[in-house]
Amino acid sequence: MSNRSKTDDKKTAQASTSAVGSSLARPPRAEAEKAVETLIRWAGDDAGRDGLHETPKRVAKAFEEWFRGYGEDPASILQKTFEEIEGYDEMITLQAIRFESHCEHHMAPIIGRAWVGYIPNGRVVGISKLARIVDVYAKRLQIQEKMTAQIANVIEEVLQPQGVAVVIKAEHHCMTSRGVMKPGTELVTSRMLGCFRDSAITRQEFLAMVD
Repeated sequence: MSNRSKTDDKKTAQASTSAVGSSLARPPRAEAEKAVETLIRWAGDDAGRDGLHETPKRVAKAFEEWFRGYGEDPASILQKTFEEIEGYDEMITLQAIRFESHCEHHMAPIIGRAWVGYIPNGRVVGISKLARIVDVYAKRLQIQEKMTAQIANVIEEVLQPQGVAVVIKAEHHCMTSRGVMKPGTELVTSRMLGCFRDSAITRQEFLAMVD
């Protein structure tokens, strides 16, 4: 890899670790609820009828859950590591981590699974932390390509392993429930860093676990 590519990757990793949106002014909840009410009326329904009267509040609460990743710092999740590993230096892979995200173009659901692997360099992280990293980035407005890179980059930056590999498979409702209407179609993305990028054998060992 060229020096310029390494520099670009490092800058991307640094940008990916911050709690995105933490410095942005968040509008009051009442304003969010009013916006939902406007969308209901724009869709053609009566926002004041019994079935929809509480919907703006429910949607605002749902947004707090769906987009909680903006208030979390992924780098801090990986800070606690374990060094008593008896020299273990083989691949560690957490497979088929289910996630739900939302497309930043249409705010439509993205439902998928992530495979995250790394080869340690003297220390490991608790396996639940890998799942939490996926969740932090999923709980933001996303495109799959960016999310794949963000997960790999922050693991590389914080753990400094021999290599990191991430594969994501997901169905995007912006094209399965609207637009071209192709349900059952999955987008597959990958990010290989370190020895996973440099060694075809290591890369293939990881990819053989992805189904």
